[in-house]
Amino acid sequence: MKVLKKIFGKAQIEIPDHSQEVRKFYNKTTDQFLEVYGEIIQAFRTKNVDDYLDYTISSAQLVNAEKILDAGCGVCGPSIYFAKKVNGLKIDACTISDIQFEKGTQNIKQARLDDRLHVHQLDYHTIDEVFQKETYDRILFLESFGHSDNKERLIDACWELLKPGGMAYIKDLFRRIDDDEWEQLRIDKICAEIDMAYKYKIGDLNNVLDKIRSKGFLLKFVKIPEIELSQFEHLTISNDFQTLFGIGKIDTWTNYVFPIDFFEILIQKPEKISVKDAHLYFMNK
Repeated sequence: MKVLKKIFGKAQIEIPDHSQEVRKFYNKTTDQFLEVYGEIIQAFRTKNVDDYLDYTISSAQLVNAEKILDAGCGVCGPSIYFAKKVNGLKIDACTISDIQFEKGTQNIKQARLDDRLHVHQLDYHTIDEVFQKETYDRILFLESFGHSDNKERLIDACWELLKPGGMAYIKDLFRRIDDDEWEQLRIDKICAEIDMAYKYKIGDLNNVLDKIRSKGFLLKFVKIPEIELSQFEHLTISNDFQTLFGIGKIDTWTNYVFPIDFFEILIQKPEKISVKDAHLYFMNK
């Protein structure tokens, strides 16, 4: 695999081909994303996006004075919101995009959060090489996990960076599965088109859960986001974006196959306990 290198601060980071494509994509399209989505670049959202961010605080169990890593932070819109809403949060945020890094830096300064929120430009597959081990209480992937072409590597990195008892929260889209072979072919075709258009690698939920469990994480939950249907944005913003770009546009709902499911996943790195007490720990979690 071709590998490119770039200097981020003092660290020399290797950027694999797909990550480089993600970087180029967001350098080119961030302004269009901001035009349609605002500073919260997430497709699954409520009509008032602040309601969904409040839901995220609850679902990811963000607590006062914790240390957080926002992996794939965009222009830091969610991180700024969390820092304002949850007392004493200290947040490291990272993006691979030069443009998003610049805009995120400006947004943090304007919000006067320089003392508690720092944005870094790097490939999030290298976070365990850049940041100190067992540092974070929470690691967040807010519709960023799906850009990875090496999700096992991200899960390994989370294990290294989380404190014992710390948790990682993933909110993203995953390939829908169907027991009808023809329907599955249609789903896979649309997923491939989404991957190509948005430099994505839509995840297979079962493969991700297998990696989480084999690594030793506790699976706290995997669920569809629990929001009132009346508050759901129904992807009209996303379709506006698709219209703007001319890619993935839904011209008609007739015979349309919805190819993905949105899930939230919360996993926990176990506390350091003796082997003889492990069954009690797992039973009580």
